[in-house]
Amino acid sequence: MNTTTQGIVQKLWNLCNVLKDDGITYHQYVSELTYILFLKMAKETETESQLPEGYRWDDLMENDGVEQLTFYRELLVHLGTNGSQRVQEIFANANTILKHAKNLAKLVNDIDALDWYAAREEGLGDLYEGLLEKNANEKKSGAGQYFTPRVLIDSIVSIVKPQAGETIEDPACGTGGFIRSADAYIKNETDDLFELSPDKQEFQKHQAYCGVELVQDTHRLLLMNLMLHGIESHITLGDTLSPSGANMPKVDIIMANPPFGAKKGGDQATRDDFTYPTGNKQLAFLQHIYRGLKPGGRAAVVLPDNVLFEAGVGADIRRDLMNKCNLHTILRLPTGIFYAQGVKTNVLFFSRGTTDKDNTKDTWVYDMRSNMPNFGKRTPFTRSYFEEFEKLYGADAYGSSPRTEMEEDERWRKFSREWIRDSKGDSLDISWIKDDDAIDAADLPAPEVLASEAMNELSSALTDLQKLISSLEEA
Repeated sequence: MNTTTQGIVQKLWNLCNVLKDDGITYHQYVSELTYILFLKMAKETETESQLPEGYRWDDLMENDGVEQLTFYRELLVHLGTNGSQRVQEIFANANTILKHAKNLAKLVNDIDALDWYAAREEGLGDLYEGLLEKNANEKKSGAGQYFTPRVLIDSIVSIVKPQAGETIEDPACGTGGFIRSADAYIKNETDDLFELSPDKQEFQKHQAYCGVELVQDTHRLLLMNLMLHGIESHITLGDTLSPSGANMPKVDIIMANPPFGAKKGGDQATRDDFTYPTGNKQLAFLQHIYRGLKPGGRAAVVLPDNVLFEAGVGADIRRDLMNKCNLHTILRLPTGIFYAQGVKTNVLFFSRGTTDKDNTKDTWVYDMRSNMPNFGKRTPFTRSYFEEFEKLYGADAYGSSPRTEMEEDERWRKFSREWIRDSKGDSLDISWIKDDDAIDAADLPAPEVLASEAMNELSSALTDLQKLISSLEEA
């Protein structure tokens, strides 16, 4: 993001401060801002034809005071059922939480006064995504769960190497980061699609991508983000883990960061096509992903540590994955890069086999977690941290597996399928680097020594207590 776009993003973000009197949270603010920005950006990009007459930016500007707030409320309801399909999806069930007309006027006037010429030149999509990233990094907003760090997404895409003409899915879209990055990668490889035939250009714009997002407010942010990046593929509002998810077509590529946690009340996913029913959302999503690939299709999925070692159904799903797919790479990510600081995550890279048996022969593991900095505002998580992994990985033309000729490195090792089965019991929680911040059990005193030291400390404390009681009695 260039400095001009950053400046506009900061100005938009600072407007949130004027809304504190209305009790608006950061996440609500971004949703509210999306409604108003859509109207303004439609005017700036000369696409107001998708909006019904009488409900456009100039119509909002013509009103003031209480009349403007009243008209704005009417506009939100009207656009939810009128205009283009994309307009109706973005404004579906929209309502404002603004209570004071002066706050709406401040938003509208300040947005109108921004340098929209510079914003158009530098990309409205980058501007909007900058807002989404601001929201995700604001801990109070709770939006980090919908926004995967862009540097991680871009690294994953560079490994998977999506190609023009391939179908690409994200079953847990969030605000659309994987789809946007895949589209940018393909456009960079094809001179912004100009190297493609008109039919293939049409496919890339309208059919190349598919996905699902569960939360309606996030779905509207996603649609706005994709629209501003020139992506018009249909993204469903729904639940991938419901029966509708079973009807999704098989695709060439799936990239995703599924939501963490369990189904409400511990319920199992309601998909009757799953071989291994489970209430663990990540395990359920993992089944959807490797079952949803075409033969030869490839995937990259962000998953927490428990998926790698959970016993029972977790082990069954991992065995099924390694049978049906070539699980060729695991990237152990640093802690502290997601909204929940203690969550330990990984990226699993795999490709679907042409048969359902014995597709995984070896799995390479890259440890980016041990002895790494504590990432945050003081130490940003940048793309440079992925350079060694991407260099070691290499890759063929389509990123379906690491290069065949490679050597192990301090952080990069290969483990055979037999070793994973016999030595790990099909657990994929594989590490070998001693973390300097961790305490090795071998470095601890023997249990009897610890017990003796504890008894001595307790005895000393009791003696001191008795002395204190005696001195109080004497006083």
